[in-house]
Amino acid sequence: MNGDGMVKLKYNINGTKISEPGTERVESKLPATTRRGKLLKAKVLSRVFSEDFERVKKKILDPRGPVIRRWNKIFLVACLVSLFVDPLFFYLPVVKKDVCIDIGIPLEVILTMVRSLADAFYIVQIFIRFRTAYVAPPSRVFGRGELVIDSGKIASRYLKKSFWIDLLAALPLPQVLIWIIIPNLNGSTMMNTKNMLRFIIIFQYLPRLFLIFPLSSQIVNATGVVTETAWAGAAYNLMLYMLASHVLGACWYLLSIERQEACWKTACDLEEPYCQYKYFDCNKVKDPGRLTWFNSSNITSLCSPSSSSYPFGIYGDGLEFNVTTAPFFNKYFYCLWWGLRNLSSLGQNLSTSTYAGEIIFAIIIATLGLVLFALLIGNMQTYLQSTTVRLEEWRIKRTDTEQWMRHRQLPPELRQSIRKYDQYKWLATRGVDEEALLEGLPLDLRRDIKRHLCLDLVRRVPLFDQMDERMLDAICERLKPALCTEGTYLVREGDPVNEMLFIIRGHLDSYTTNGGRTGFFNSCRIGPGDFCGEELLTWALDPRPSVVLPSSTRTVKAISEVEAFALRAEDLKFVAAQFRRLHSKQLRHKFRFYSHQWRTWAACFVQAAWRRFKKRKEAAKLRAMEDLMVAEPEPEPTKPVSGLAIYAAKLAASTRRGINMHSESDTGVVSPLQKPAEPDFSVDEE
Repeated sequence: MNGDGMVKLKYNINGTKISEPGTERVESKLPATTRRGKLLKAKVLSRVFSEDFERVKKKILDPRGPVIRRWNKIFLVACLVSLFVDPLFFYLPVVKKDVCIDIGIPLEVILTMVRSLADAFYIVQIFIRFRTAYVAPPSRVFGRGELVIDSGKIASRYLKKSFWIDLLAALPLPQVLIWIIIPNLNGSTMMNTKNMLRFIIIFQYLPRLFLIFPLSSQIVNATGVVTETAWAGAAYNLMLYMLASHVLGACWYLLSIERQEACWKTACDLEEPYCQYKYFDCNKVKDPGRLTWFNSSNITSLCSPSSSSYPFGIYGDGLEFNVTTAPFFNKYFYCLWWGLRNLSSLGQNLSTSTYAGEIIFAIIIATLGLVLFALLIGNMQTYLQSTTVRLEEWRIKRTDTEQWMRHRQLPPELRQSIRKYDQYKWLATRGVDEEALLEGLPLDLRRDIKRHLCLDLVRRVPLFDQMDERMLDAICERLKPALCTEGTYLVREGDPVNEMLFIIRGHLDSYTTNGGRTGFFNSCRIGPGDFCGEELLTWALDPRPSVVLPSSTRTVKAISEVEAFALRAEDLKFVAAQFRRLHSKQLRHKFRFYSHQWRTWAACFVQAAWRRFKKRKEAAKLRAMEDLMVAEPEPEPTKPVSGLAIYAAKLAASTRRGINMHSESDTGVVSPLQKPAEPDFSVDEE
């Protein structure tokens, strides 16, 4: 505030102030309370909810957004590739037939290129971590919390936590080592390569391996699982186990070369002063002194694995099968097999020597194999069981049902019906409780799912085709799936009707005897698009409905496997209110046309009317014949009267009396079959 009035201060979403002309002088005169308010405003603006993150997404990334989720999966694959590539550097030393060790240049070039490509992903990860927001710890009390979008706070938090591990994992140490450092060192190139390569690879392999676990946790926190399917999860765990075998095989290969070189040095000590350690470097093969020593030396026989002059221990297989001198793919697959075999057997087949380093390596193999094998079996069992959990639950339920039926001594026909229903329900739902699954979803999402599943099927019901989309959505939301096997009675004549069924697939037989009336039987077939239980709709449309449910006028039996949707009595109350809103004659006539109860009554009514018409027609014909006979003149006395004419006159008189008697009771032909109750489609007066 100043003497002229109020001063407005504007800030960006990240807390920076928007300068306006003429406000610099006024801002310096602001009191301390206003400056504290400014600091509080900047503090508030450094946080944002996820739904408001769109304003700053060009600068800062949402840790729960789709970009980070997709990048985490890509970076996880890059980490696994780098973990696979790093042990391949142990295969660079190669033993030649001239009793020397050399470096494989083609493999060195390929590994450098692949490793440099993998290092680029680690560098990108560091850049992304500097631009990724994090959830403020005090805001985790309720909901997902607020995101801190201040780049300074993000950088400070990242530098204090995991920046140095990411930086160590991203450094191209093996490339610098084999191309820059080792060629400039004095002494044996091979000895420097083996020692420094082993140290650098293991030193950088540990932080790269460590990054796998928090990265997997981030993926699980964001999406719930690392892999989408159970088979992919099982393959992921198996790949990690194979990766451990790959690492052990590479280490065993490098240690085998070192043990072979140690044997050469032991034999060289026996041939001093003619032998020197530098002769084991292939760069010295053309040296005249080495040629003289090699031609007179017995080193190949002394360091042969078949001789017992030197204890090779667990590395004897590498020398016996010439693994150290084999081409790359041959020695790689053999080393992979060696690592997998000993990791799976927990190192039980290893026969070590008395060297401490060799014994420690065997102990690591046994311990690591025990832990990884237990994790592999446990995770594989969990993932594979999740694919058959529904099948196993159904099998257990079926076993319980069989035991219960045997215990209660149910007849074979009833047992077969129960088995048939269980089998049909499994084929239709695969053991998933759809209603329980939908109950855990929000109302709007549940309505959309019901609309997707039921809308097209409901439109096939002629009774519903006059309704608008909103009314159809309300009906779909209340429909319940129903399954029936062949021979099942859905409802019997005289039983209370508690649901109205709309047939989707299958056929049913609907018949009635009109309450057991002798000689009366009416039957019809119900198929897809039809409905049964219309007595319940009449009951629900009654403005003053009774508590007692109506009785069924027909018996409905499934003649094939039936899939339908059911409307319960309480749900039908809502639907009936929607029907009353339509109150059209077209809907009234459509209900009468598709109602089998009305169809039966109409057929009987038409049949009775046709019988009345036929009888009236016969009576009129006989009356005309009688009048014609009466109008004829009396025959002459001399001529005898024909007996046929006398019989015809008597028959006509008796028929006329019978017609007159029956015509009085024509209206009672359909009296035993009562007219169905008329549904009240009209709107309430209120």
